[in-house]
Amino acid sequence: MTDPIADMFTRIRNAAAVRKGEVSMPMSKMKYEIAKILEKEGWISRAEIVAGGLSGRRTQFDQLKLVLKYQKNGKSHISGIKRISKSGARVYVGKDEIPTILNNFGIAILSTSSGMMTNREARRQKVGGELVGEVY
Repeated sequence: MTDPIADMFTRIRNAAAVRKGEVSMPMSKMKYEIAKILEKEGWISRAEIVAGGLSGRRTQFDQLKLVLKYQKNGKSHISGIKRISKSGARVYVGKDEIPTILNNFGIAILSTSSGMMTNREARRQKVGGELVGEVY
């Protein structure tokens, strides 16, 4: 797989489109940090690591399980999630160029020298970084 973050966003987008309750994917630290941001900001209900183990002679790897959040009418809280910085074309923003997403109804996720954070946190801490994606 060339871009695991884009794969994560696609899995979330597809699961929300068919109204699945949860979605799982291979675990990585960066995906877990993004999931924790989504959970903290209220876009998903829960993010947890499901430990792998031994299955016969094969070793199972850890999985990241996300429990999606829906409104009372059945619509997903996440109406759009997309990758901005791709493998071949990285997008970096300075502290003065951090975007606002849908008049602050959405969030941008940045990878900074202080860790993964939302556009609001990055603006508050006055740091720039790689623009990973946006959620609205």
